Amino acid sequence: MSELIATYLLHNETNPDKKAEEIALGLTVGSWTNLPELEKNQLRKHKGRVVSIEGIDSEEENKTLIRIAYPTANFSNDLPAILTTVFGKLSLDGKIKLIDLQFEEELKRLFPGPRFGIEGIRKKLNVFERPLLMSIFKGVLGKDLKFLSEQLRQQALGGVDLVKDDEILFENQLTPFEKRITDGKTILQEVYDETGHRTLYAVNLTGRTSQLKDKARKAAELGADLLLFNVFSYGLDVLQELREDEEIGLPLMAHPAVSGALTSSPEFGFAHSLLLGKLLRYAGADLSLFPSPYGTVALEKSSALAIARKLTREDGFKKAFPVPSAGIHPGLVPLLIRDFGIDSVINAGGGVHGHPSGARGGGLAFRQAIETTLQGKLLTQGAEQYPELKVALELWGVPSTEVTA
Repeated sequence: MSELIATYLLHNETNPDKKAEEIALGLTVGSWTNLPELEKNQLRKHKGRVVSIEGIDSEEENKTLIRIAYPTANFSNDLPAILTTVFGKLSLDGKIKLIDLQFEEELKRLFPGPRFGIEGIRKKLNVFERPLLMSIFKGVLGKDLKFLSEQLRQQALGGVDLVKDDEILFENQLTPFEKRITDGKTILQEVYDETGHRTLYAVNLTGRTSQLKDKARKAAELGADLLLFNVFSYGLDVLQELREDEEIGLPLMAHPAVSGALTSSPEFGFAHSLLLGKLLRYAGADLSLFPSPYGTVALEKSSALAIARKLTREDGFKKAFPVPSAGIHPGLVPLLIRDFGIDSVINAGGGVHGHPSGARGGGLAFRQAIETTLQGKLLTQGAEQYPELKVALELWGVPSTEVTA
């Protein structure tokens, strides 16, 4: 019998054995011991079972990891059904956090995974031996296409590989969705012709859910490079629908907006690695943004690294790019490469646009920091060679103890 195994973290549970059995029954057949034997035989294939119960040493409180197996016969083969089964009403039942889901191969094959993944994105850019560099449009609300286009040009001239819309840039009269795509293509082609550097632009896909697929298909027709998607405002299943539509066929960049309400508590909700790592990858994201351990919206380091592992480990799907974000500046490049490796995307907003030489200078400073680090040198050594990097380090500094890759 095929099963899906869910791992939960319980806090201060006085009788974890009893609680585990209550979950296994309550989320499947409801009751068991008082059922007649005939009914037990009929329901046996639907009954959840306790796989393991494991106490965790903690000085602060009593913690327990429990694993429950759910027969796949109980739910349809979609993430909404799975999440409702394993964590629907249970998410309302005290201090319990869903840590992981273990899919058997038969079930896993029903999900698409990334269309392009790390390898496919690298092929589009012809960049293979370093982390990718991404930047973000900043201060574009209330501004027109001319302003947006000039920002895009300067970021591309700085050697940025990917430029994404701000997640709060929605459909509007000043910078309409379709014009952002066509004007952006013109600008990036001009920069490519001038410099030989390829930059890809991720346009923000927004609007009513019922209209998203048509809008995404139009984006593909217009030659969009990637789609940015606020997946947790819409749902993982919507992401999967976009991934599986062959008329769209574009790389999907998943933004973590709203996910904090589902992951941030140590006692409730989902583990970061499950929601921003495994499930995003299974549903089809090619890139997953999440807070880095170092910036302004810092995520605890072990959680950030766990997300990256779920996105890049061997798991039967193409690997997806980890994109640690928020408060990133050139001085943090050695830490990012040390912790996330070269199969990652270094993503910066203010760290690019805030450079005294503008976005072009900011992009160059990041590229110089990457090159210096991969050469095994300290950034302070690179600053002796590169003026943009020198200015950036003077402005933002470097970690107290510099590291090399």
